Amino acid sequence: MDSILVTGNGPLSGQIPIAGAKNACLTLMPATLLSEEPLTLTNAPRLSDIKTMTALLQSLGAEVSALQDGQVIAMSSHSLTSHVADYDIVRKMRASNLVLGPLLARFGQAVVSLPGGCAIGARPMDLHVEGLEALGAEIELKDGYLHAKAPGGLKGAVHEMRFASVGATENIVMAATLAKGTTVLKNAAREPEIVDLVECLRKMGAQISGEGSSTIEIQGVDRLHGATHQVVTDRIELGTYMLAPAICGGEVELLGGRMRLVESFAAKLDAAGVSVAETDKGLKVTRKNGRVSSVDVVTEPFPGFPTDLQAQMMALMCIAEGTSVLEERIFENRFMHAPELVRMGANIEVHGGTATVTGVERLKGAPVMATDLRASVSLILAGLAAEGETVVSRVYHLDRGYEHVVRKLEGVGAKIERIKGQ
Repeated sequence: MDSILVTGNGPLSGQIPIAGAKNACLTLMPATLLSEEPLTLTNAPRLSDIKTMTALLQSLGAEVSALQDGQVIAMSSHSLTSHVADYDIVRKMRASNLVLGPLLARFGQAVVSLPGGCAIGARPMDLHVEGLEALGAEIELKDGYLHAKAPGGLKGAVHEMRFASVGATENIVMAATLAKGTTVLKNAAREPEIVDLVECLRKMGAQISGEGSSTIEIQGVDRLHGATHQVVTDRIELGTYMLAPAICGGEVELLGGRMRLVESFAAKLDAAGVSVAETDKGLKVTRKNGRVSSVDVVTEPFPGFPTDLQAQMMALMCIAEGTSVLEERIFENRFMHAPELVRMGANIEVHGGTATVTGVERLKGAPVMATDLRASVSLILAGLAAEGETVVSRVYHLDRGYEHVVRKLEGVGAKIERIKGQ
């Protein structure tokens, strides 16, 4: 099993290109199931999760081809052969559940395994089920599979979600594009990935308004056509690499970055003593004079502080001056990186959904183990700021969400290498 060796090496300088958004691309790919005509995505990230979604769509009979070194994904669902999303594929990644709405909308039936992914707490499907049932679907859980049907087709409805779930919003919006009549989805998630999905669906002929707000209105149409769409910049990869010069010092420009994607995160960095400025090419991040200051963080749905940047922010707070409190309100069990950071000399106390971090002047390199996708990169960031060598094991998590992480960090002066397993 591969590991990554990181050696603290001082300030960073240069440019890092930011890939297309993993979470956006994984949402856009199932949209091909809504139409018989081709859907082409550009600026696609080259990640193992994209390969998993490709395998899932192909298992349903869709044609999926990766072009231009994987940055273009060409898809066609003109002749699907199955409406069953099998456990062996779905267990690898929770985004696999996003085939449920499109299959149900176009074919009136779907059988989808409960999803897997990182071990960061329960990922219930109840919000997805409630929304689709509001549209007239009949859904039953049997033997770990959701058996959904809508014999007379889906019908528009007014539905308010109990929580602004991103995945449920995406599933319901895709399903509603082919429902009869108008659907009004209240307490909808507002993430940029949802705005990106709606822009793509609109290119396919969907009639949708209100994306980016808490109320989305969808006027159902009889059919959708093909389209070509560019995947939005990955705001989580962007935020992760913004932390590299914050934690090491120096100045790094993140190519393709936009402030509108990371405003709440950038505000926390500014409060900590890190400058973030928009440029013609992206965002330039510079640590101000001296040691960063501690800041408190509460994870919230967009436009609040992203849960997917909490682990990385904790790495920065480990070397901040003062004490910070990080409260996780989105997922349970999402502090599994804390004990590994403690192995590196961090001072962290975890009580339920709250972590209290008292900054130390310097972390020390140590052997550590990644427990999930974002935890893996937080340990790499910590290693960049630590004395000596840090070896991060179980980095297969990393390949799910970050392309060419070693190459990108090497390009700005980090001392990092991937060690192949036996």
